Amino acid sequence: MRFLKSDSRLVGVLLVLAITQLIGWGTIGLPAVVGRDLGADLGMSLPAVFAGSSVLYVTMGLCAPWLAKAFARHGARKVMMVGTVVSVPGYLVLFFAREPVLYFVGWVFLGMGGSATLSTGAYIMLNEVAGRGAKNAIGGLMLVTGLSSSIFWPTTSCLSGWLGWRGTCLVYAAMLLAINLPLYAFVAPRRQEIAADDRGEAVKAAPSPAIPRSTFGLVVCVITMNAFVNFGIGAILIELLRAEGLAPSQALAFGSMLGIIQVSARGLDFLGGGRWDGITTGLVAGTALPIAMVLLMLSEGATWAVAIFILLYGAGSGAMAVARATIPLVFYDQAEFAKAMSMLALPLNLASAISPPLLAGLLTQFGSRGALGLTLVFSCATVLILLLLGRRRPGAVAVGAA
Repeated sequence: MRFLKSDSRLVGVLLVLAITQLIGWGTIGLPAVVGRDLGADLGMSLPAVFAGSSVLYVTMGLCAPWLAKAFARHGARKVMMVGTVVSVPGYLVLFFAREPVLYFVGWVFLGMGGSATLSTGAYIMLNEVAGRGAKNAIGGLMLVTGLSSSIFWPTTSCLSGWLGWRGTCLVYAAMLLAINLPLYAFVAPRRQEIAADDRGEAVKAAPSPAIPRSTFGLVVCVITMNAFVNFGIGAILIELLRAEGLAPSQALAFGSMLGIIQVSARGLDFLGGGRWDGITTGLVAGTALPIAMVLLMLSEGATWAVAIFILLYGAGSGAMAVARATIPLVFYDQAEFAKAMSMLALPLNLASAISPPLLAGLLTQFGSRGALGLTLVFSCATVLILLLLGRRRPGAVAVGAA
């Protein structure tokens, strides 16, 4: 009975996080669809528009170490409630922006809120509830959240055509208040539901063996480089496909298919259950990325090649998103997971911040070959480092996998 109660509670948490993460990630993808309209209205270049996302990720990364203590003291639910409230003024500021300064201020607010609500907070909440089952829970969550671009890119395009990009910002602010906040407040698990000792303090597992700093450095490199590739390509994908010669409608259609393919790849990893860890997932998925990029670089914009690129890149990037979130579970136990994720959040978000404007600049100056060339180098390096990490698995994990 206790197992069934725990399993039922996990399903409820997954439902809450699936909805809120879908909305959270989907709404901040605004520049990917209306970047040119934003630039025309605010007198900004396309790389400058994408720099708004960079401000968001830098802010998220800088807030992450401070939030680690808040997550430990108050639990994920309360921190994510506050983060949702902080995010709302971000969209209001974007609505009123008439110059670049206010545009970037809006992204600062969204970054502060996102540091508490996007990904890291969700994974910590799942870890609080699921413990050792967090990997499968994270994979299950990603089955849904991977649809954010497929749902919100067409939604953003439709809303901006009807209300303009400013009206779209108001709709997204209302969604955070009317949907996300009540779900965190009334449905997400409260802190006292988490296992506690007689004094009411969270139960801590026995400390695991110390992980060498060099191993942590390799984990940082893998997660950071893959985040650079995935977030960068995701942000400029529509413009990248247009640079390959596709019509705007074709580019949007192909780009919207990406989320469906990513979810399918995450589904395969989820069905695998505990049969492989984040490193194994990363090796298989990471190999698909450089193959996809080489194909697109050599195809000269052929429609069939673009379709295969979307298939390979979508499958690889979808599974790699699971790997990024679960590789720390290979080396860190439940007690150390929140701390490790908070430490990783800074370099991950800085890479995510730098990537969109840098790749947009390369795309503008050198065409698609410039952006694809850099991401190809990073993708190949990621696979090589994953091979090294595979040889450093803790003995217990290696035995369990066998």
